[in-house]
Formats: sequence, C-alpha cells, structure tokens
Amino acid sequence: MSRCRAVFLAASLLFGLGGARAAEPAEPQTQPCPATVPADARCALLHDDNGAYVWFAMPKNWDGVLVVHAHGGPETSPPEPRRGAEDLDRWSVWVKAGHAWAASTYRRGGYGVRMAAEDTVRARELFLKHFPAPKRIVLHGQSWGGNVAAKTAELFPAGADGKPLWDALLLTSGVLGGGTQSYDVRLDLRVLYQAMCHNHPLPDEPQYPLWQGLPLDSKLTRAELAKRMDQCLGIRTPAAQRTPEQQRKLDTLLKITTLPERTLVAHMNWATWLFQDVVLKRLDGRNPFGNEGVHYRGAPDADKLDKEVLRYKADPAGVAALAEDSDLTGKTMLPTLTLHAIDDPTAFVELETVYTAARDKAGSGLRLVQVFADEHEHSFLSAPEYVAEMNALLDWVELRRKPTAQDVLARCRQLESTFGPGCHIVVGYQPKPLGERVPAR
Repeated sequence: MSRCRAVFLAASLLFGLGGARAAEPAEPQTQPCPATVPADARCALLHDDNGAYVWFAMPKNWDGVLVVHAHGGPETSPPEPRRGAEDLDRWSVWVKAGHAWAASTYRRGGYGVRMAAEDTVRARELFLKHFPAPKRIVLHGQSWGGNVAAKTAELFPAGADGKPLWDALLLTSGVLGGGTQSYDVRLDLRVLYQAMCHNHPLPDEPQYPLWQGLPLDSKLTRAELAKRMDQCLGIRTPAAQRTPEQQRKLDTLLKITTLPERTLVAHMNWATWLFQDVVLKRLDGRNPFGNEGVHYRGAPDADKLDKEVLRYKADPAGVAALAEDSDLTGKTMLPTLTLHAIDDPTAFVELETVYTAARDKAGSGLRLVQVFADEHEHSFLSAPEYVAEMNALLDWVELRRKPTAQDVLARCRQLESTFGPGCHIVVGYQPKPLGERVPAR
C-alpha cells in the first residue's frame, strides 16, 4: 500500500468518514420558518439516519436555483435541529432572493472536513429526492464551511452518472488554509498567553502540551477560562479600570498575534476545545501544530517572550492526516466567487492567498474571482453584497460572463433599494501573503 493511500485510509477512520450508506430517512417534516424567512416560504426538517439534521426552505415564487449551504464552526457539541434553524435564519437572504435552500448540521460535532463534505452532498441528494428538480445548484460555504464547500467541490464534482453535482461555488469569509495553515495563529496565542499569564493551565493543575488543547478529563469551562483571561489581561474589564500590567500584556498579545481584542476569548476557546477535538478525538493524540523556528515579533517585549515561549515540533503523521482531511488542492473547474471582509476578526483575509495559490497550482485560477469588502465582521457581512455575488455567479454560469469586483459592486448598489444599504466592496484590493501576518513554519 502506498504511503498516500495509507494516510488517506487513516484519516478516513479518524475523521469519521464513509462506510455503508445509511438507511433511507423518512419524509421531511414541515416546520415553522425562522421569522426572517419570507412568510409565504415553506420550511422542512429531516433527520438523516447518518445522524445529521437537514433543513430545507422553498420560497413561494422559486426561481429554480438551489443553494446547498455548508455551515461554519465546527461545533464540538452533538448536532441539533437548532443549529440548522439558526443558519437558515442568518442566511434567509437566499430565500428572500428567490432561491431554495438545503443545509446539513453534519452527522456529529467536532472536526472533519471530508465528513462534512459527505453530509453536504447528502443534503443535495435529499433535496432532489423530496423537492422539484432545480435548474441550477450553487454550493455555498461560510467560514469553516468555506473549507468544507471547497473540499466538497474537489471530492464530489460529479455523480455516479458522470453529471456535475454543482454549477458554481460561492465561498464567504472562508477558512481557506485548511487545517494545517488556518490554525497556526491559535497555537501562537496559546504559547504567548501562557508565557505571560501562566494560568492555562495553572501551575498546580496537571500540565500538558498546549497543542493538545485540553486533556479530555479536564473540568475547565469556558466561563472559567474567560475569568482567567480577565484576571491576567483585563479582557472583560473596561480599559480605564485595567492595571498597567494587564494592559501591557494585552497590548503585547494583540500586537504579536494581530488578533483583535473583541474576538480574543473566542480564539482562545478554539485553541482549547477545538484543538482538544482535533488532536485527541480525530488524530489519536498526534500533534499537527508546531512552532519550531518561529520568531515572535511586533511588540516591545517580543524578544524576551520569544525566548520564553514553549516550543513544539509537529508530528509529520499528524500533519499529513490533517492535511488529507482538510487541505485544498484547488482541483475544481467550477466558476468560483469569494467574498471576504478585509478586517475579518476570525478568519484572516490573508487566507484567501492560500486558496489562490492552490487554484493557480491546479490550473484552475482563471475560474476564481475574489472580492473583498471594507468590513469588520465574520459571520455575516451585508445582504446586498451576498445577493450581488450570487447574481454575478449565476450570470457567469448562464452567460459565460466572468465577473470582476467592479461588476459585483455595481450590482450591489442596484440591489440596495431592495435588500438595504451595505455595499463596501473595495475594487483592486489584494491581501498580503499569509506568511506576512502569521509566521510560516
């Protein structure tokens, strides 16, 4: 057996992939739509026998376009119908624009890009089984779901009959560095924080390598971790009430990591419980995260910290398994549009350069258009921007007219009268390479 095949099989087992097709689930059950969905739309929920909950929404005046949505996260808790309802609520803009919707919660909580890709394809299959056939199918991924959707396009371009499963790919606020590049900044956060604060873990608690996230038997809660961060950094304390030492440490951490203060607790949570899930539940304890050779710069006391931080060497087998599950090859010829906030506080805009490189290497770069907005959020930007992207993408498919950022901006301005203000697209913007923001390793 080749090494690549062995890595794939190991990753398949660890990340919960494949196996026999589950028994056919029951019919979708009609559900109340979220309040933001048009009142005359129909919503339905189906509990797939794989364990996922699949939500559907059908507008009264359907235009024949189906949006298959891959949600972000990943959630580390078991799937619940509530998660799918929240996604439909957030993305009701697609239903308002006349498109049908299908989305899976995925079969389990925790990391697993290929698993989530399988469940995304399954959501498409279930829509086609229970609803009228669409004219066009657009695959949409948001945040970590951008990684999932891009991977889905690569792994599942066509069905058993050879016909394409998708007409186009839309990636918004995407975590497009895969598992091996998107989370390096969170290891940096852990080691820098611990070097300054010494309370995650506390000195009298069991010690563990920080790349592990948290031991499985730990009783630490998110509330307790936030309390510890506040004690050290004053993160939940008004700036005027912080001690000089708290402010110094906070400033140092923010300058070196370039993470924004408002999402620092969230990033620490991911660097704790998501790392725990990835390493201890998906990779059998193997370490995919390292910081050997990294030099931390950007703050007055960075040189001192650089000598004090804990150093870890990534396990090549762990890196390979995580890469096999999540890294992107760029091997898709789907017309692809992305939208990313320039000041995204969760998924750095520089991750777009990683995806550009993958698409160019695969020879599919000409089928990719990346659009950037002068915005400061991650989970949702503005309704007219999204609809403008979707309309430009559909015209690319129908009319073979490749859009530009200027085209998307013009469409957005026309849509503001219907979908509200919010056109912040910056024509000509290009992000810097990821390595200029997060030290390469």
